[in-house]
Amino acid sequence: EIDYQLLYGERIVRSVTNFTRDDARDFLAIAAEIPIKSEVQVFPLAEANEVLNRLKNSEIDGSAALRIQH
Repeated sequence: EIDYQLLYGERIVRSVTNFTRDDARDFLAIAAEIPIKSEVQVFPLAEANEVLNRLKNSEIDGSAALRIQH
């Protein structure tokens, strides 16, 4: 088990139990109208530690993903 406190000390994982399928459909319909634009930067797995530091220091806009190649 990963101790997420070590990775994301300032982050909290929460679940929302009152979000229904209808809520999701409504949200996605509104999101399509706005439109919401996501930004994802992809990094090689070998850069994971650097990427975590950059996320911690708010040096990455949007989300970061690690590419794992087999």
